[in-house]
Amino acid sequence: MSSPEEILEVLPHRYPMLLVDKIVEIEPKEKIVAVKNVTFNENFFQGHYPEKPIMPGVLIIEAMAQASGCLLLKSIEKEEKEMYYFAGIDKAKFRKTVIPGDQVKLKCEVLKFKKRVAKVKGEAYVGDDLVAESRLLFAMK
Repeated sequence: MSSPEEILEVLPHRYPMLLVDKIVEIEPKEKIVAVKNVTFNENFFQGHYPEKPIMPGVLIIEAMAQASGCLLLKSIEKEEKEMYYFAGIDKAKFRKTVIPGDQVKLKCEVLKFKKRVAKVKGEAYVGDDLVAESRLLFAMK
């Protein structure tokens, strides 16, 4: 599932809200490593902030949630497929800024996986630097 077309088959998000560009590694019910390439022409940089653009923290969390969504949807049988919705967030921390030109590596690991609920630990890195982390809760609807 490394190509953009494969990601689009799994996630309902579309530009400008699709924040996962590539899946590097996936182990269903276990973990995923994905990439978000941050470019200067992202629409949010127009207002956040024009003089010194940084990626909003909430969008870094959303990128983690989308990578986690790929993982969870690839972890269930096709006949079970509905949709996992982002239902909660705990322990979010933002450690460094993300700027145009950065490549954000999203590492997400399943902490709890039940049929209708899942909890995931998400981390975002630029290079070797941890830029954000959080616990994400998902519910199937």
